[in-house]
Amino acid sequence: MENWSDALRRGAVTGTVASATSALALALCSHSENRSPFSAMNAVSHWLWGDKAASHDQPSMRYTLLGYGIHHASSVFWGVLFERWFRRTLAQGSVAPTALAGTAMAAVACAVDYKLTPQRLHPGYEQRLSKASLVLVYAAFGAGLALGAYAGRK
Repeated sequence: MENWSDALRRGAVTGTVASATSALALALCSHSENRSPFSAMNAVSHWLWGDKAASHDQPSMRYTLLGYGIHHASSVFWGVLFERWFRRTLAQGSVAPTALAGTAMAAVACAVDYKLTPQRLHPGYEQRLSKASLVLVYAAFGAGLALGAYAGRK
């Protein structure tokens, strides 16, 4: 039986993969919609810098690096929960159940991000991206969770 320390170790890897896949989706969607691959990631730093972060399009230490740091930490948090909540499913090492678990966890993360947290703590990229792009970003996040968990067990 996997304990929390195992979930933390695995979740750090799984969350990192999910962070990378969703960050790539953020950059691609952001570039497509705003002509800047950085605008959506910059918006994440609104937690500290307010609405000014959401209007910044250029890469910067202040907005982009901090935005990615927050995004990455959040992804690892969800990765740890994913590894703990779905430990039995993930232990089977089957592709379809792992992908379904990743999709479910991404849906939970999205619901928490937009329905259970105050607006000030929303991810921020919803200020720069369409709803269709948000769906793609969360799909990439779920795929990253599944990929990270599956690869970590092979």
